[in-house]
Amino acid sequence: MAGRTQPGQTAHPRGNRRQTGNPRQTGETGIDCPPPFAGWGKQGMGMRMRVLTLLGALVAGALALVDMGSMAAFAGQPHEWQMGFQQSATPIMDQLTWFDNMLLYIITAISLFVLALLLIVMVRFNAKANPEPSTTTHNTLIEVAWTIIPVLILVTIAIPSFRLLYNQVVVPEADVTIKATGYQWYWGYEYPDHGGMIYDALMVEDADLKEGQPRLLETDTEVVVPVNKVVRLQVTAADVIHAWTIPAFGVKIDAVPGRLNETWFKATKTGTYYGQCSELCGIRHAFMPIKVRVVTEEEFASWTEWAQQEYAGVDTNVSVASAEQSSDARR
Repeated sequence: MAGRTQPGQTAHPRGNRRQTGNPRQTGETGIDCPPPFAGWGKQGMGMRMRVLTLLGALVAGALALVDMGSMAAFAGQPHEWQMGFQQSATPIMDQLTWFDNMLLYIITAISLFVLALLLIVMVRFNAKANPEPSTTTHNTLIEVAWTIIPVLILVTIAIPSFRLLYNQVVVPEADVTIKATGYQWYWGYEYPDHGGMIYDALMVEDADLKEGQPRLLETDTEVVVPVNKVVRLQVTAADVIHAWTIPAFGVKIDAVPGRLNETWFKATKTGTYYGQCSELCGIRHAFMPIKVRVVTEEEFASWTEWAQQEYAGVDTNVSVASAEQSSDARR
């Protein structure tokens, strides 16, 4: 009877709301277990929607904070479970990312179209569904379409591709010039426009790493460049072929012995960016990291003053003159 309590049950302020067969509402003991907000009617539904909305907002906010924190902690370097490119830090990398995304859309559309055609053929033109095959050998409209449409797709890809290649190859007027020389297995750097300072950058071994320094990417010295300035990078090698690569900059160029290759970048965000040699160059190929620190103009000016004293280059003219004088003296 409604409103009466059976043995083994507890009274409910709104009556006996026991429903058999529903594990959410009935436990093994048979005691009523009404769902949250049960009996609230429209008010209960509204409350549940508010709770779900609040939980969703909290989860989304937490994920956003975690993602922002991870990007800040791993700016300019790979991180766990990364999908896609590193976060862009140059206009060239912005163009590379856009071009890659555009190609992904085109490839996806083509793949789905071909899949749809295959499914249609398998369903409509199999031996059971179509026992008498068509004898058609030509269709002008289809033949024109499958010729013109691929051409249009290739033109759509080619125009931004050529533009991107042009922007990568043509070096604009530079504010800073850096020469990078690959050795087995480290990089040497020279700033010809800033006193000719020369220094080497070697990987920091695991035993010497400090807290927060990435393994296999940290170097004992670093390349320092000003933000929002065009940097001309001249690359060569002293022994075997290497490759100077910074993924966040969209820069990858071979360092070839006896040849001076040239590229450029313009970092638009301050921070530290990492890369590695991207050409097989021997047993310690995996231990040739690259570290670039992008700073403000004021910080760059201060760094160059310090570096000119710390990494003062050798005056080759003096060295040659001294060698000639010593040769004359021996004669």
